[in-house]
Amino acid sequence: MRVTLLGTGDTTGTPTVGCDCDTCEAARERDVERTRFSIHVANERTDESLLIDFSPDFRYQFLREGVSLPDAAIVTHVHFDHLDGLGNLFRLTDSVSVYAADETDPETGQSVAETVASDYHYLDAIDVQPTPPLEPVRICGFDVTLVPVDHPPLVCYGVVVEDPETGSKLSITGDTNFSVPDRSRELLADPDLLLADGIVPAHLCEYHPIGGRHEDADGTPRTFGTKHMTREGALSLASELNAERTRLVHVAHYYPADEAFEDPLAVDGEEYVM
Repeated sequence: MRVTLLGTGDTTGTPTVGCDCDTCEAARERDVERTRFSIHVANERTDESLLIDFSPDFRYQFLREGVSLPDAAIVTHVHFDHLDGLGNLFRLTDSVSVYAADETDPETGQSVAETVASDYHYLDAIDVQPTPPLEPVRICGFDVTLVPVDHPPLVCYGVVVEDPETGSKLSITGDTNFSVPDRSRELLADPDLLLADGIVPAHLCEYHPIGGRHEDADGTPRTFGTKHMTREGALSLASELNAERTRLVHVAHYYPADEAFEDPLAVDGEEYVM
């Protein structure tokens, strides 16, 4: 399993357009970036690849990293920074199976799969596969499971990718606060690599209109607002999940410049072979 981090940033990415904050300036000086979220997982045994989420930066990411076009893909939820790159498949490929959860979202009245199918009805190349969460599906030679997480107000899913031949395991929290359901935590546990949503450091919760939530025993917020984990929350979850290696993704440019490029915060282009 070869995992390439195509996009490690939040909705606006880093550097953010039109922003001259210290963190964005430091990113430009270092020639690093965090484009919108997307992960490429190659199965070198089967010569297939799986894409997790369609970043609006799809074209740029694939040209920059030189990875293969996906044979299949997963959509974790319908926010634009995870879905709206799907249109880039136009004229690039003849067939791609797109897996998405089949649970109806009370907020939209549709499942993620139904939203993908309706929004991208004009793409003859895509074959939407409604997928039940918590049940493994064989995709590109991997066993892949969608796990419900908590990203209000929309339904959202993390992803577990396991290689049945080698036993290697990739866990992705997806966009979530710290309140990940117990069954999802069980399935995410013991990964070789964990990619965890850690949008900002906990000390920035004071600037959120509703502050932080899910405080630990020391009072440190593990959720920023309602939708995303803090750095401290992500690392707390990683410890609970017994992750061998953790990289934080969906990272915002709000990290102070002297914290923004420290481990375990990921940047685009990182590659892991398991």
